[in-house]
Amino acid sequence: MQARVKWLDNMSFVGESGSGHSIVMDASPEVGGRDLGVRPMEMLLLGLGGCASIDVVMILQRSRQDIKDCTVQISAEREDTEPKVFTKIHLHFVVEGNNLSADRVKRAISLSAEKYCSASLMLGKTAAITHDFEVSEVTGS
Repeated sequence: MQARVKWLDNMSFVGESGSGHSIVMDASPEVGGRDLGVRPMEMLLLGLGGCASIDVVMILQRSRQDIKDCTVQISAEREDTEPKVFTKIHLHFVVEGNNLSADRVKRAISLSAEKYCSASLMLGKTAAITHDFEVSEVTGS
């Protein structure tokens, strides 16, 4: 896997993935940024949420669950002093579908956290990561 980060100006950078996608990152205005993009630490949380969500959706699809939507809301706390690593991260999954099994949703989240999500396993070395979920029935289907 390859990636490249190039300085644009001030505290703005463009990240280019090996798969050909780009994203703008910027620092906060307090340290010279212009708020033109996500902060690098926010990118870590987005990566965690994406990694975990891919796992959960794939596991539920493979277990023949009629999943229609999956959203994960992530909250995190960081150290007050440098390096300001994450100390607590909480992922709240909202899974929507038809006749979903709460037990299967819980198992999918556990499998992601404990076995499949590389981002979760890495960040879990410095942060306490917790999960919860809610299941919603699709209406009008």
